[in-house]
Amino acid sequence: MAMIVAVLLALHCAVSARAQSAESELPPAPGEFEAAPLPPPAEPFFIPDVPQSVVERTQIRERWLTLKVGLVMLADYSAFEQDANSLAQVGRQQDQWEARSARLMFRGTIGKDYKISYLVAGEYKGFESEPEDLWNLTDVSFTFPLGGPATKLTVGKTKETFAYEMVGDAANLPQQERVLNPFFVSRNIGLKLTQVIGAEQRMTASAGVFNDWFVTGDSLANSGTDATARFTGLVWDQRDGKSFLHLGVSGRYAGADNNTLRYKGRPESNVTDNYVDTGNLLGDHAWHVGLEALWNEGPFSLLAEYNRAWVDSPASGDPSFFGYYITASWIITGETRPYDRTVGYARRVMPTGRWGAPELVARFSHEDLDDGAVQGGAFDKTYLGINWWATRRWKLGFGWGHTWLDRFGTTGNTDSFLTRIQWIF
Repeated sequence: MAMIVAVLLALHCAVSARAQSAESELPPAPGEFEAAPLPPPAEPFFIPDVPQSVVERTQIRERWLTLKVGLVMLADYSAFEQDANSLAQVGRQQDQWEARSARLMFRGTIGKDYKISYLVAGEYKGFESEPEDLWNLTDVSFTFPLGGPATKLTVGKTKETFAYEMVGDAANLPQQERVLNPFFVSRNIGLKLTQVIGAEQRMTASAGVFNDWFVTGDSLANSGTDATARFTGLVWDQRDGKSFLHLGVSGRYAGADNNTLRYKGRPESNVTDNYVDTGNLLGDHAWHVGLEALWNEGPFSLLAEYNRAWVDSPASGDPSFFGYYITASWIITGETRPYDRTVGYARRVMPTGRWGAPELVARFSHEDLDDGAVQGGAFDKTYLGINWWATRRWKLGFGWGHTWLDRFGTTGNTDSFLTRIQWIF
């Protein structure tokens, strides 16, 4: 805990610039923190979309209050082909449609001179949940600027500061789904401090402490406390925003709930069973480290990430697990996925032509939850896909993946096909 306090104090004392943009915003211009309004497209997109006049009518801009309404809709169709070994390992995976996400967001600021930002987001779960659980609050947070808009304190239910795949918006990624889920959580309750360092915004630093004991009903003693930190830097970039190299490192102390830890994951899918799973491990905590790199040259990019966990579980031999991926992307029409210096993350593709922006994606990922007495399984997966960023809000994607799962003494093979329709307002 003393280490985390020291990190928070160091962040607060770091060099200030200005304020940080909200996660769902497009990147601000270099040296700025608030995104300027998008100019109208040079010509109408082939796929009709919401006029800017409608967008303006959903916003409130008063001296003491601002409000923006956001909506994210994702729908998938997944299909699978499995061999006999795969069926024996994980059972038959069902072909199915899924409303992957239906999220409603309200965000803005409160105050005139000292502006406090807020974010409230709820995800509709009624497609597959009991009637009393139709909505789940994914984000409820307030963000306070400290001594200047470059340093901010966020309090509430929010994302932890760990792992590139998780800190940003999944809808911005070239790949359709995350793969390093065993090593992070989607949301947690606590506080985090973020800092944009330097007038050129070449570095970011963030740290947080999280514990959801008063929501889950567990006692504080039995609920694990997480502490996370992430540092990023642009080690090389051209000011045109099209050529850059981003590097990052992050750490996570994961406290055990009721002295139990568990690592499990799916092969880049939201509907399959867990292909790797350690089961419950008796232990007090685990340490995680993450390394990340993003190289971009015009329409070409390479994104890579590596996570490792060291689990304090003497009964299981103190196992260590790891996972990584590398993703290659080519936007055929020449657009660049824009980099946001205020969060250390690349945003979604913004097409410029009538026919949108097609993007080819290739990816290799590996996850290994085998170590000593713990045999949670390991898999390799290849993925080839295409995204069509049809407008500034619509995206259609299709991808094929092949998974080799080593578990229970055999190697099983699964072919998966994913079709996605995405709309972001």
